[in-house]
Amino acid sequence: MRPLSENLAAVRDRIAAAATAAGRDPDAVTLVAVTKYARDEWVRGLLDLGVRDLGENRPQQLTERAERFAADPPVRWHQIGQLQRNKVQKLLPAAFLTHSVDSEKLLARIERVAAEDGRAPAVLLQANVSGEESKSGFTPDALRDLFAAGLDRFPHVTVRGLMTMAPAAAPDAVEAVARPTFAGLRELRDELGGAEPLPILSMGMSGDFEPAIAEGATHVRLGSVLYEGLDADD
Repeated sequence: MRPLSENLAAVRDRIAAAATAAGRDPDAVTLVAVTKYARDEWVRGLLDLGVRDLGENRPQQLTERAERFAADPPVRWHQIGQLQRNKVQKLLPAAFLTHSVDSEKLLARIERVAAEDGRAPAVLLQANVSGEESKSGFTPDALRDLFAAGLDRFPHVTVRGLMTMAPAAAPDAVEAVARPTFAGLRELRDELGGAEPLPILSMGMSGDFEPAIAEGATHVRLGSVLYEGLDADD
């Protein structure tokens, strides 16, 4: 069984190398360790190794794990999967950052719940830059319309940036397939930010995080690459 520490060290080295090659500070890239399929002991191992940003796809699992690991050093829990409007109220107290706000209806629901609960949740708006029908998210034009109408309609929500997912690609085609999507998100962020730049670009997963970093990713969401070689039966 390959040690989790070895995988994490290798991932951190790759993040640092990609950032340095792009002329960026490696510390400007946050590793969000995706724990969707991770056993609790692997989560504990990540915490012991100093990881503090953990991502979950399902709101219920996020809230359960946030409670289970509440006695550990502070964890920043990221909701990275699709969020249904009826899950918002339970999620908000536990989520440090919600990456997957994919519609104006969901944004409005978060606003209503936040106003009722006296919260100011931080969110990212999910953009479907690639235009794939299988992916959810705002189209670039829908985001332009949303910003043109003004985010002051959502005073209890803090929009911190944008998130996207690139099309799936074979390993030898990642650069050609994924990088244009990441470049598109960066360009859209720069266009929408105006005088108040959006600081966060959440893009890049286990198979394509290096070109995402090259295009300005501030958060990469990595799961499988952290757990390669770990035996689920051990």
